[in-house]
Amino acid sequence: MNMKRVILLAILGLAFALNFGVPANAGFFSDKKALKEQAQYEKNCKKDILEVFAKQGEYVKKYDIEGLKSLYAPDFVDNDGYNKDVYFSLVGDTWETYPDITYTTKIKNIKLNGDYATVETEESAVATSDELDKHIIGELNSYSNCIYHLQKLGGQWEIIGENVTDEFSTLKYGDARYLKMTLETPRMIGANKNYAATLKVEAPENSIVVASLNQEKIVNPATKPEEHFMKLREDNTLARIFTSNTDNINEYIVASIGVTGLNTTADGNIKVLMNGLAFVMSRVNVVPTNNFARVDDKKDKKDKADEQ
Repeated sequence: MNMKRVILLAILGLAFALNFGVPANAGFFSDKKALKEQAQYEKNCKKDILEVFAKQGEYVKKYDIEGLKSLYAPDFVDNDGYNKDVYFSLVGDTWETYPDITYTTKIKNIKLNGDYATVETEESAVATSDELDKHIIGELNSYSNCIYHLQKLGGQWEIIGENVTDEFSTLKYGDARYLKMTLETPRMIGANKNYAATLKVEAPENSIVVASLNQEKIVNPATKPEEHFMKLREDNTLARIFTSNTDNINEYIVASIGVTGLNTTADGNIKVLMNGLAFVMSRVNVVPTNNFARVDDKKDKKDKADEQ
C-alpha cells in the first residue's frame, strides 16, 4: 500500500469519525446545498467580472479615460511599479499619439479566491502613426499577455493590479511594413544576469538592412539610449548580450531597423535610398535579487552527514 493511499484512508477515517452519529442523508444534502450555493456565488462573481471587462472595452472604444479610471482602485499598481496616476497618464499619452488606436481583449481564464480574483487575458492593439513624417504613415501592432488582479470592494469588483507577462510591439514605415521581423529575448530574467537578444529580419533582395539593439528601463519619462547601427550578418540577424539592471525595474529591448535600396542613376552612379524604417520592442521582466532567500545551512550539513 503506497503512502498516498494511506493518507487517503486516514482522511476518510477522520471524516467518518466527525460525522459519526449524524444521519447520513442530513450530511449529504447539507454538503450538496453548500456546494450548490458556492457554485452559484462563483457564477455570479464571474458574470460581474466579465461586465467589468465589457465596460473596459466600451470605455476604451470611446477613449473615455474617466470612465476607464472608474474601474480601477485608487491604490492600483502594475508590475512596472506605476500607480494609477502614472498609468493613466501613459494611457492618455498613447491615445494622443495614436488617435485611431483600437484594442482587442480575449479573456483566457478567471480564477476566484473569495473576494479576490485573477483574470488572464490576451490583448492586441492596432494603430497608424504619422509622427515620422506627415506624408508617411506607419503601422503599429502590439501584442501582450496580461494578468489582472481584482478585489470586491463594497459589492463592486475593482482592478487593483496588472502584470504584463510578455509584450511585443512593432512600428513599421514604408517598405518595412512588408517585412517579417522577430526579436528573441527572455520573458523573465534575474537581476544582474547576462542575456542575449537576437533580431531576425527577412530582408528583401537588392537591399541593405542596418539595425541597432538597445536596452531601456521601463521608467517614466522614458530614456533614449544612443544608437549604433550595424549591417545585419549574412543570415540577416543581429545579436547582442545585455546585463539586466539591479534597480528592480523591468526592461525593453528595442530594435531600430533601416531598409535601404540601391538605385542606379542616369549617369551610372549608384544612389542609396531609405525605403523603410521600423522599430521592434520586446519586454523583459526583471526579478530582483532576494537577499533573504538562502539554503538552510544546518539542514544542508545534516543532509551531507546523512549521505556519509
